[in-house]
Amino acid sequence: MLTSLLTTLALAYGGLAALLFVFQDKLAYYPQIGREIQSTPRDHRLDYEQLTLTTADGERLDAWFVPTPQARGVVLFLHGNAGNLSHRMDSIVMFHRLGYSVLIFDYRGYGRSTGRPSEAGLHRDAQTAWDYLTRSRGIAPGRIVLFGESIGGAMAAWLAAREQPGALVLSSAFTSAPELAADLYPWLPVRWLVRLDYATRAALAQTRCPVLVAHSPDDEIVPFRHGQKLFEAAAEPKVFLPLAGGHNDGFIFMREEWVAVLAGFLNRHIVSGDE
Repeated sequence: MLTSLLTTLALAYGGLAALLFVFQDKLAYYPQIGREIQSTPRDHRLDYEQLTLTTADGERLDAWFVPTPQARGVVLFLHGNAGNLSHRMDSIVMFHRLGYSVLIFDYRGYGRSTGRPSEAGLHRDAQTAWDYLTRSRGIAPGRIVLFGESIGGAMAAWLAAREQPGALVLSSAFTSAPELAADLYPWLPVRWLVRLDYATRAALAQTRCPVLVAHSPDDEIVPFRHGQKLFEAAAEPKVFLPLAGGHNDGFIFMREEWVAVLAGFLNRHIVSGDE
């Protein structure tokens, strides 16, 4: 009887491990959540350009460029793993009020963008957006702020390690996919099962621009220590902003302090000029 029970438990454990290995992309990406565009910047009385960015491998990314008159700089917005660009309108409006233009796009497979998400693909998408700003629009790298939320933080840090942005802002980001998986599934040997990397902390070790890390102790998805470790890995100058609230609403609870700290950080490190 005991042998039979142990065998059943072992098979169930092995089955869970196999499911995690096979279906981890479905656990990492949620493009099916909120595909419809809920609103556009124009609904918020902001002018914008509807863009289609074409990646090196032929995918077409839906994007908005939201200009600000006499902008101090441009924010390249890399969003999280669910929803689409229209779900980030509060942040777009915030950056506009701070005096920054915004380029935001949907990763492959998200919103109206073509393709299917993958780690290599999302990196390619981020590079495509960077190249659009620096090459097509002629914006100086030092006037670009890389802003990444959650999984977007991994792409922002990856870009910052390759390029020379004016600043990097990470909100509710994780150190790496294997480390986050180990926190979410502590009963499984996930470090040997996870094929994804998203090595945010490793990228920060190669980044030399100013860094702001914002994270909440109450984050129910990405533990607070991930934000602390990212801050430790970043070189000076750097700022850490503790938030309040959960993974997706920390900035709502901390709106005034978040805006004040962010504005001060950007104004210290981004040199304004004509686009």
